[in-house]
Amino acid sequence: MGDEQDGVILRCEHVSKRFGGLLAVDDVSFTVERGQVFALIGPNGAGKTTLFNCITGLFPPTEGGILFEGLDIAGARPHQVARLGIARTFQNIRLFEYMTALDNVRVGQHARMHAKLWDSLFKLPRERREEREVTERAMELLRFVGLERNAHDYARNLAYGQQRRLEIARALATQPRLLLLDEPAAGFTPQEKVELMELVESILGRGITVFLIEHDMRLVMGISHRIAVLDHGEKIAEGSPEEVRRNERVIEAYLGRSA
Repeated sequence: MGDEQDGVILRCEHVSKRFGGLLAVDDVSFTVERGQVFALIGPNGAGKTTLFNCITGLFPPTEGGILFEGLDIAGARPHQVARLGIARTFQNIRLFEYMTALDNVRVGQHARMHAKLWDSLFKLPRERREEREVTERAMELLRFVGLERNAHDYARNLAYGQQRRLEIARALATQPRLLLLDEPAAGFTPQEKVELMELVESILGRGITVFLIEHDMRLVMGISHRIAVLDHGEKIAEGSPEEVRRNERVIEAYLGRSA
């Protein structure tokens, strides 16, 4: 209940993750405020995606707690985490290549559908109504990310930037309250990065909190309310963009001691 009252949507408490002898995430704690953009940055191999995987149920943390809206979700399965209201995209795009953009987004809504197998087999009114609503919502999300004209194109035929947007639309289809974006601007042109920043602002406008991993420092500094920095699995800094920008340990981690 405390998290509900103080505006915290996600809380990581002393989270560690080991793979054999490798300590990939080392005693990391932070909080993500509702309605904000929280960024996780750090050099390659710092443990950022591993931490995302712990939050979204792909890996159970070895130690520590992960609380979403006050509920400890450490060790929950990915489908359970999704149903609670957390969605994510991946560093490497994971779309159904031989399905249309529309069907990719429709698939994202199935966790929220209520029609039973009996309804589906006999195409009962409830199932038909729900399928119609799913299609309408999928089209609305495609409009939201700027892909309405591509609704009936196969995902594999979309341009790279369009595929990234489609993956965001599919994640939004699960009706999350917290959206995790893993390297959403990777491979983007400068103009696509500007459009991504605008899209993130629009997502916030829908009442969805955004937690992202990103290497593009200009983008991170431009849209984040708070930033945490990992290096070799350890959190070395946290604060506002201006505080992180000036932090000596952050500068050293990115540029080397001599810099």
